[in-house]
Amino acid sequence: MFSDKEIQKIRNQFPILKEKIYSNPLIYMDNAATTQKPLKVIQASQSYYSTMNSNVHRGLHYLSHKATLYVENVRKKIKKFIHARHSSEIIFTKGTTESINLVASSMENFIKEGDEIIISCLEHHSNFVPWQILCKKKNAILKIISIHDSGFLKLTDFEFLISEKTKIVSISHISNVLGIINPVKDIIEKAHEYGALVLIDGAQVPSNLDLNVQDLNVDFYVFSAHKMYGPTGIGILYGKKKILEKLYPYQFGGEMIKNVSFDGTTYSDLPFKFEAGTPNIEGIVVWGFAIDFVKEIGISNIQSYKKKLLMYAIKCLSSIDGIQLYGVSKDVSDKSGIISFNIDNLHCFDVGSLLDRLGIAVRTGHLCAQPLMNFFRVTGMIRVSFSVYNTCEEIDYLLESLLKAKKILLK
Repeated sequence: MFSDKEIQKIRNQFPILKEKIYSNPLIYMDNAATTQKPLKVIQASQSYYSTMNSNVHRGLHYLSHKATLYVENVRKKIKKFIHARHSSEIIFTKGTTESINLVASSMENFIKEGDEIIISCLEHHSNFVPWQILCKKKNAILKIISIHDSGFLKLTDFEFLISEKTKIVSISHISNVLGIINPVKDIIEKAHEYGALVLIDGAQVPSNLDLNVQDLNVDFYVFSAHKMYGPTGIGILYGKKKILEKLYPYQFGGEMIKNVSFDGTTYSDLPFKFEAGTPNIEGIVVWGFAIDFVKEIGISNIQSYKKKLLMYAIKCLSSIDGIQLYGVSKDVSDKSGIISFNIDNLHCFDVGSLLDRLGIAVRTGHLCAQPLMNFFRVTGMIRVSFSVYNTCEEIDYLLESLLKAKKILLK
């Protein structure tokens, strides 16, 4: 567990935390949407453009070779970070959303009328809509795993839904709304018994859990850099090599081509087969520094510290009369640092706006999960999500601010 001195040392690496919001110190609790960036990541962006800006994989000159080397080293770094078997299984994309769309689009020729795809009630729209569209295109059937009132998946429901017709199961590893860590390893094992492929949306995972895709035996795994202290606009699709080799490309153009003639085209080998056009070179290079930052602090250290913040926040928020906490259980071992809630007779937007005026950044609204909002019969929620630079003192101020907002809004 970090000492107060160690947390302050970490906080000092984030320049934005010194900002004032309406004359109040910034308290940033919207980390499930995106994390702030440490100085080494910010400086890496300037360094890239100052020392190696060039296109990759295409030039024989020094700068192109240098940039290509950096990009491929980051691919290897990600391979090691998630314990993949081959670097070629790491496909660079714009982020989690594009990675899911890539798989949904590339799987289109393998889905026929009457086939089934399973997702859950918990999913972010990015892991809902692509499969819904694919099912409509192919006259396939989209099946939904329901949840208990607690927010946890009904695994018996999943066992009832899955069949030999199931082709894909796509589930979030951690709910972006409830922070619940789903039992994805069990789901993957059951899906494979029926010959179904599994995609895991890991958007909330890389700076929260130690990730081992080989241990999970997952077919596809997706996440973004910007939720692990890296830049926006870059993410990855991990896929098992033998499966990626069978899929059709998602986009067409430069880099993903081996040979082009008037008679036809052949595609490049993995991973370039799925990386059409000039990639986000800066984003990839800078992401490498974000991974270094996470590794230096340690995933297990981050995880244990965020559990501490989570437990303290649950205790504080539970003291508010009329508060409704969603997906909260006594045991936080199956939770990450996310809490969503509402307060009786208060609109989430009104509360969020008042918190903003007091310097606290939270997320409000349907949180890109309208089916889940419908399940809980609400139009939106207030979400606080923690990172390694948050503190218990900030949670105390959040509690004080919520009580102040409640007093003002209920006048």
